[in-house]
Amino acid sequence: MTRVLHISDVHVEEGFSEVPWTRFLDKRGVGLANLLLRRRRHYADAPRVLAAMAEWALGAKVDVLLLTGDLSALGTRPELRAARRALTPLLETVPEVVILPGNHDVYLARDGAFEASFGDLLRTDLPELAVDGVWPQVRLFGEDLAVVAIESARPNPQIRRSSGRTPQRQLEALAAIFAHPALRGRLTLVATHYALRRPDGSPDSRHHGLENAEELLQACADLERGAFLHGHIHRRFFLQGPPLPLPLFGAGSSTHRGHEGGWVFDLADARAEVRELSCDAGAFSLSEVRATIP
Repeated sequence: MTRVLHISDVHVEEGFSEVPWTRFLDKRGVGLANLLLRRRRHYADAPRVLAAMAEWALGAKVDVLLLTGDLSALGTRPELRAARRALTPLLETVPEVVILPGNHDVYLARDGAFEASFGDLLRTDLPELAVDGVWPQVRLFGEDLAVVAIESARPNPQIRRSSGRTPQRQLEALAAIFAHPALRGRLTLVATHYALRRPDGSPDSRHHGLENAEELLQACADLERGAFLHGHIHRRFFLQGPPLPLPLFGAGSSTHRGHEGGWVFDLADARAEVRELSCDAGAFSLSEVRATIP
């Protein structure tokens, strides 16, 4: 069996004391005020939650960790270094890691801050099909699983905008990736930071969602066995059925107080059973099977 743990939006909100005050004279100042007045209480325990999750992952024998972005709050280098420290127990426990940035990790600019802390985890097993550095990342695990990670996050200097967009060249690369012999017969998990649908099945808003979500759905329409995995929306949910070509799993915000957890995929005998990972009184546990991917 291959076991995959999918988490997202862990928002390790530390390191601001190392950031010069001049870095807060733009949208980051608004974000910091929101964090101090509202958000911080929800994520104060994020490092502890990640450490407890690492203990659970060790006992549960997780093989692959999939992190779909928003590891920080404002995307500064000190924050991302703090996020790397907080995630280290989990990264050292799980043998394989697939990671991608969220909009909070590239908050105002693609300045290399995310790569400075997490670049060693960005890689692809099919570099000949990558079109933007390592993107799309294609990772092959065992003989039954492939993960295709797409970079959809982008800087949003506008105060009320947090939308994303999948670069056209990455969308166009998916046809060759899905047709590659190395993916034949594998369950393929398509990972992106942004949700392709909201929990009620509707498209996300123009200022918050993935601008070309319909194009990504169309690019994946012929994929026979797979699922969409994402973060961004801070609510864990699952959708299946038309008009979605594949089931969709949103990990929610995995360290948000009272909502800690994610999704766990167990692959065996050419099928995947999906369970919800949740936390009660500091202890993580798995639910009954919530979905099956044949």
